[in-house]
Amino acid sequence: MLEVPLWLWGVFAATVVVSLAVDLLAHRSAHVIGFKEAAAWSGLWVGLALIFGGVVFLVLGTTAGTEYTTAWLLEKSLSVDNLFVFAVIFAYFKVPRAYQHRVLFFGVMGALVFRAVFLSLGVAVVSRFTAVLYAFAAVLFYSTYKLLKDEEDSFDPGRSFAVRALRKIVPVRDEYAGAKFFVKEAGKLVATPLLAVIAAIEAADLIFAVDSVPAVLAVSDDAFIVYTSNAFAILGLRALYFLLSGLLDRFHYLNTGLAVILSFIGVKLILQASHKLISPAIPEIPSPLSLAVIVVVLAVSIVLSIRRPPARAPDSGDSD
Repeated sequence: MLEVPLWLWGVFAATVVVSLAVDLLAHRSAHVIGFKEAAAWSGLWVGLALIFGGVVFLVLGTTAGTEYTTAWLLEKSLSVDNLFVFAVIFAYFKVPRAYQHRVLFFGVMGALVFRAVFLSLGVAVVSRFTAVLYAFAAVLFYSTYKLLKDEEDSFDPGRSFAVRALRKIVPVRDEYAGAKFFVKEAGKLVATPLLAVIAAIEAADLIFAVDSVPAVLAVSDDAFIVYTSNAFAILGLRALYFLLSGLLDRFHYLNTGLAVILSFIGVKLILQASHKLISPAIPEIPSPLSLAVIVVVLAVSIVLSIRRPPARAPDSGDSD
């Protein structure tokens, strides 16, 4: 395990808190996030993540810096799948565009907490039971199969366990009340659909953590590396959504690229576990190679999506 100085943990925590505070203050009033604004914020989050990565390189060394960069880029690429689900949730609940950033802000805060719990448990389990890496690899191979066969589980926001649990705890009205999560009706506290949307967002993140956590643990089993890389990837998720909103369907080769990445990480996990449990002669995949593979696969997926746009669906026929 890395010997991370306490002050570096403090720098990370302060950066996250200040970033969230600045983001919240900058978006106090509900408004539609345009492309230019989303691009500026995306640049800020990416820059912040890379600067922190530079600090990791300087303080903890080249290996730790490479692992951080690899884990961050891996989580960033896997998070694109989240964006498709966000679009489904917003469409299902008919969320006004002006309120979408507020929903994602609270969704990100919840994701930071849940990922901290899951990653801490994952690191603890891996450190004690190396064989669990084989199970993690199996999860990634199954996810690869679903992506390649286009057999991802259908996601019904209205029937997610979080939304159903919310409706049992508190009544949920049908109409929005601005950016409010609760209103009083006949002296009783009633939730607005905006709270149900957040519940659906959090439920979706829990589902994606099934792929995300095993994948990042293949890159590093150090708590500092896996959580900081996850946190910076999550922080930029809102801006990335608004930046790519309306363009997601054009990246039709991205699922194939993600499948290749997940299968590669699955192989990395198997070799990593076999190296520790069976024989040191079994080679491990070094972090620089993992980083190179992820960068190349993502670049090829994006370029192919741009050069070979998806075929348009044929007309359904004459309208009545």
